[in-house]
Amino acid sequence: MTVYKAIIKPFFDTFAACIGFLLLFPLFVITWMVLMFKNSGSAFFYQERPGKNERIFKIIKFKTMTDKKDANGELLPPSERLTKTGIFVRKYSLDEIPQLLNVIKGDMSIIGPRPLLIKYLPRYNAVQKQRHNIKPGITGWAQVNGRNAISWEQKFEYDVWYVNNMSFILDIKILFLTVYKVFKKEGIYTVENDITPDFMGTETNQKSTNGN
Repeated sequence: MTVYKAIIKPFFDTFAACIGFLLLFPLFVITWMVLMFKNSGSAFFYQERPGKNERIFKIIKFKTMTDKKDANGELLPPSERLTKTGIFVRKYSLDEIPQLLNVIKGDMSIIGPRPLLIKYLPRYNAVQKQRHNIKPGITGWAQVNGRNAISWEQKFEYDVWYVNNMSFILDIKILFLTVYKVFKKEGIYTVENDITPDFMGTETNQKSTNGN
């Protein structure tokens, strides 16, 4: 294990998350208050996700979807539950701000593979499972190289490549690319390209049932 991975990166994560949360606190409060009003008191979204070594933790994000259900009591498709306010929050990645608390707590890193759904765990092959050898991140190599515009397989290739090539210089590069892409609003944001299909394994694709 390298000195960077064992000592420097954990310190950098905690320090950067604390500074980032303090700087973004006014924006955090404003977003929280707006979503409290728009979502009738429910501003946050909590969900269990697998972290390092597949240890389960509870991720926190700003809630961008309603809980509207159909006549059978099933949740409506994500595109029908995503509010106009939610679209704005997602477009500027404001929904990710609360995850700084996950970083401070030690469940996540600033940079690493994104924490996905628990149900995907048995669907990874042996190579793809390596993405869980480190803490998941708020942003990562896959996010700055296509995000939802690339296939699951390509995302996992980027994730595993990052796990095997992690360095301070690479993390700084990813951090700056993330900020650049958020401010540039690279690509045209639509609900359709923000909601991806479920990962069903490397040879199958099906429609999404994703939540927030």
